Amino acid sequence: MPRHAIVAGGSIGGLFAANLLCRAGWEVTVLERSDIELSGRGAGIVTHDILNRLIRATGATTDDLGVAVQERVVFDRSGAVVARRDLPQVVTSWDRVHSLLRAQVPHGSYRLGVNVTGYDDHGDSVSVRIDGQPGPEADLLVGADGFRSAVRAQMLPEVQPVYSGYVVWRALAHEADLSEAVRSEVFPHFGLYLPTGTQIVGYPIAGPGNDLRPGHRRYNFVWYVPVPEGDLADMLTDADGHRHAISIPPPRVRPDVIRAGVALAERMLPPPFVEVLGKSEMPFFTPIYDHLAPRYWHGRVALSGDAASVARPHVGMGVTKAACDAEALARHLDGAAAVPEALAAYSAERQPAGALARQVARDLGAMIFQAPDGGNSDGRNNPNLATIVSETAVVPPPLAVV
Repeated sequence: MPRHAIVAGGSIGGLFAANLLCRAGWEVTVLERSDIELSGRGAGIVTHDILNRLIRATGATTDDLGVAVQERVVFDRSGAVVARRDLPQVVTSWDRVHSLLRAQVPHGSYRLGVNVTGYDDHGDSVSVRIDGQPGPEADLLVGADGFRSAVRAQMLPEVQPVYSGYVVWRALAHEADLSEAVRSEVFPHFGLYLPTGTQIVGYPIAGPGNDLRPGHRRYNFVWYVPVPEGDLADMLTDADGHRHAISIPPPRVRPDVIRAGVALAERMLPPPFVEVLGKSEMPFFTPIYDHLAPRYWHGRVALSGDAASVARPHVGMGVTKAACDAEALARHLDGAAAVPEALAAYSAERQPAGALARQVARDLGAMIFQAPDGGNSDGRNNPNLATIVSETAVVPPPLAVV
């Protein structure tokens, strides 16, 4: 009889865990709290060789995965080019990767509208609690339920996301809506603007439905902005006066908060990026946090992906790290006689990797605020320009091989 795993969380990390466990001979049930199919609102993802390999390991294809970019280009406040570097990568969207992995899950194994709020480890099995009530039982529970994980909250209640002091504004602009100058000089590249105190990253991704035709693609706008914790509390309060903890759903962001963000961009950013934002679908913000669990398991319960650790998005490894966690989890459980011992080995391998990714991302984030002698208000004299260009959204070498 195949052993049975329950995966709490049906996002990309949970799908990687489910698919790779299935390929290791496990029967898997995925429980997702949302009652509708998930969507990442087109959020961009930078792919890496290791991520592409693990997507294929699930049985999915990487054909037409995204848009190939060849060059990184740094702009100054006027929109002039400061630096260029060849760094070929494929950039894709959250929705594309999720849909590829979702299609690989065995029919009937993915259940929407099931909210895992806790678990009971019985020693020889583990059962989940659904909205506080007793739920199904399995041989293994994988907590892949994101950085606000209910599974981690029970296993390691002391581990809490720590606010970084800044947020990221995200938006998407349709290629066809942009001026000819922006389409030719900015759109094709992985673009950056690097003054002291803020940072822009942008790149092309597919259009709706993974449309890769020129003229039908979109530009992914990512803008890091410092926000004091007191001001963040106001930004996380919706129009009904409800204060959201940690993060706020994009549709609930108040119009006046969006207007203030756009006005700030118009004062601070190069004209091409102001145009991108002005032509975008409704922008939204996400506070930047990080956290790291000291261990990724207890008994028959494992943590994976953002539930286990979160590295700030500068390192571009959220999806890749979740895929690598899932690969290691499935590998250690493949044929293992004892689940707890296999999970201990998994944790020993992946927790240091999560720690390294978090530290590299923190270091890159700190560089946003480091000023050289003489200032860097126009983005031309960033003392860490070479490091930021070469290490942003690049897997640190020790983590590049599984």
